[in-house]
Amino acid sequence: MTSDLLPEAPAGTRGAGRGDLRRDLYAAAAAVLLFAAAAVVGTAVEHRDGTLFVNWPPLLAYWSPHTGPGTAAAIAVAVVIVAYGPAVAARLPWRWLLLAVWGAGTAWTWSLALIDGWQRGIARRLTTRYEYLQVIDDFRDIPATLRHFTEHIVVGASPEHWPAHVAGHPPAATLTFVYLDRIGLGGGAWAGVWCITVGGTAALGILVTLRTLADERLARRAAPFLALAPAAVWMGTSADGYFAAVAAWAVALLALAVTGHRPRWTGFASGLLFGLTVFLSYGLTLFVVVAAAVLLLGSERVRPLPFALAGFAVVPAVFTALGFYWWEAYDLLVTRYDQGAGGTRPQAYWVWANLACQVLVVGTATAAGLRRTGAALLRREGTAAFRFGVLVTAALVAMLVADLSGMSKAETERIWLPFALWLLPACAFLPRPRAWLAAQAVLALLVNHLLLTGW
Repeated sequence: MTSDLLPEAPAGTRGAGRGDLRRDLYAAAAAVLLFAAAAVVGTAVEHRDGTLFVNWPPLLAYWSPHTGPGTAAAIAVAVVIVAYGPAVAARLPWRWLLLAVWGAGTAWTWSLALIDGWQRGIARRLTTRYEYLQVIDDFRDIPATLRHFTEHIVVGASPEHWPAHVAGHPPAATLTFVYLDRIGLGGGAWAGVWCITVGGTAALGILVTLRTLADERLARRAAPFLALAPAAVWMGTSADGYFAAVAAWAVALLALAVTGHRPRWTGFASGLLFGLTVFLSYGLTLFVVVAAAVLLLGSERVRPLPFALAGFAVVPAVFTALGFYWWEAYDLLVTRYDQGAGGTRPQAYWVWANLACQVLVVGTATAAGLRRTGAALLRREGTAAFRFGVLVTAALVAMLVADLSGMSKAETERIWLPFALWLLPACAFLPRPRAWLAAQAVLALLVNHLLLTGW
């Protein structure tokens, strides 16, 4: 074991001394400079043109230093994970480790959200005029609403167009909160509890995938970084955290299927969740890139495929039978996007400022970890580190495609959460995990205490 009581990383992934540490710090510094450049340039552009539609470029946030009920808890959770996370991750039995990651990550998200107070941090997040809960009463007759769903996407096409988030997502996103309301869990508080609780399981799906297709030792090294993710600032409370969990478990089940773990059932369940994923968010169709990486790394790629495809067909078949047509809706969404800020925000700025936003979402440790991930891939060895790197890189590629599409101009600190979480395991390659974990925690605490984020 290392001095941090962690199992050693597989051969070829450990640092070579001060040279590697210096390059890690250079990568972290480059990430900081990218964010600083986006902040300076973005502020100048917004003051000059007013075309960015964000108050604290490149983030959708307001400068508002504050503390709150969650401050003490957030600091305590961070201290505990930094001090004990690496050692606990190394020693706990695997199933207990998953439970510990979920518990610690959920506590971290809750405490960060409560820095803004119960009402602003939790209960009102999903009740604003842009959000899903505004239209719950419009879904009294669900089949009829789905038949006419597309008629309310484009502004001006009908007297009552959908709020931004309802129009911007397939109806499975809104229906989640409709059904929560139907079973007696209505209102913003329960919606927030749902998103935080379910969203916290995304880390587990990622760890299961990494252990199944790469290496348990590396997965254990990644665990504390997933529990103490700066992304938790936006995971609580955002429906995209819930979307991230569905996508992560779809990938995890596919990983189990292609490695021979009950391939019929896990393949079908994976397909079912992938089908749900693309009906929660149009942009998450890009998880096909991560799915392709899983198939590439699997030992049994063919046997589970028919079952996965059968499962995938279920959700689209149901929505199509009820009168909602995904492609038609997406085409209308592009029109709606161009009608609003998406048609005004300059892609020349956001194509790189989007990536700057991710510096705060994944942290400087991830920037250093991605450098080491690239080194592991360049060795082109069929080692666990290489396989681990393929999975991380697949998520990065999906994110870059989303960036180049021009349909993600701003607000990507929330929108890209499902992809960003898959970058955090790159931190498994870093030596001295406690120091990097501390840097991650300080970043998240500063963001949540200095800014009022829009999500």
